[in-house]
Amino acid sequence: MRDRFKRSAERLLPSQERLGELFWPFARAPEIKAPPVRRRSVRTPELAGVEEFGSNPGGLLMFEHVPEGLPAGRPLVLVLHGCRQSAQSYDRAAGWASLAEERGFSVVYAQQREANNQRLCFTWYRPSEVTRDRGELMSIRQMVDSAVLRASSDPARLFVTGLSAGGAMTAAMLANYPELFAGGAVIAGLPFGAARDANRAFEAMASAPERTAREWGSLVRKVSPRIRRRPQISVWHGTADATVALSNAAAIVEQWRDVYRLPADAFVEKRMKDRRIRIWPDGEGRPLIVYNEIDGLGHGTPVLEGEGGGYAASAEPFMLEAGFSSTIEIAKSWGLTRKWRR
Repeated sequence: MRDRFKRSAERLLPSQERLGELFWPFARAPEIKAPPVRRRSVRTPELAGVEEFGSNPGGLLMFEHVPEGLPAGRPLVLVLHGCRQSAQSYDRAAGWASLAEERGFSVVYAQQREANNQRLCFTWYRPSEVTRDRGELMSIRQMVDSAVLRASSDPARLFVTGLSAGGAMTAAMLANYPELFAGGAVIAGLPFGAARDANRAFEAMASAPERTAREWGSLVRKVSPRIRRRPQISVWHGTADATVALSNAAAIVEQWRDVYRLPADAFVEKRMKDRRIRIWPDGEGRPLIVYNEIDGLGHGTPVLEGEGGGYAASAEPFMLEAGFSSTIEIAKSWGLTRKWRR
């Protein structure tokens, strides 16, 4: 599997022109044409800004949606947007707040500030921002703690997902706070520890660093020596991603496979239209790692266009029509799609 990903990555060449629209803070912003997504008949819930949630050492913004009358003990989902996106723009196409309203859980979004990065990228590559209880990572942790208290969320059912730079930050949250989450979904992201500065971030995006599974896993063990709780890890990546190489998906799988001590060949493979899914279960059959490789998909979150169950209310950059909604599939895997009663 890794050889296949390596061959794919070799076709990608690092350049400011190719990567700048998502990462480089001083690049001229190119025009981005979003894929056509028909509007839903229902209005997308607005996200409420939260000003006081902690010391906020990373200087981030917090937004949330808590359905009215939500009972105590419901799940919570943390969502981390990609570069050149906002919490609200990501939610309009991914539809997490709409799904939360319908199915009964709360959602919290962290949002980057232009003062930190002009392209609104989370600083996933700088050690000071992705170290436990420091920088942006600590700000995001404080948001989760604050949201859990206000919504009386179930601490055993906290989840995290993110795209691109937000996906890399999702990987960092899972590595540093595995005890906090029941599951995490990394979309077109990078493994924890893939880079330590901007230059190496470019290189990692073009091709994941060559490391063994043991070396990748050691980066997680270094920050979390004792993992008492093993969150379910799902990875989503398109084969035509020209911004973050497919080899990064393989590296994320290898990283957590080593942490969880799962044999490389101990997976079950499923094939769907334009998609290959590999599942590494634990001894009880619980899927610990799920890898979704999507044929022909570029750089973005897979969404389902049209009214109805897709939850995509508008077209947004880097939110790509894929014939299925990753939001719904991720939520289903986390047990969030069952309707609740007031």
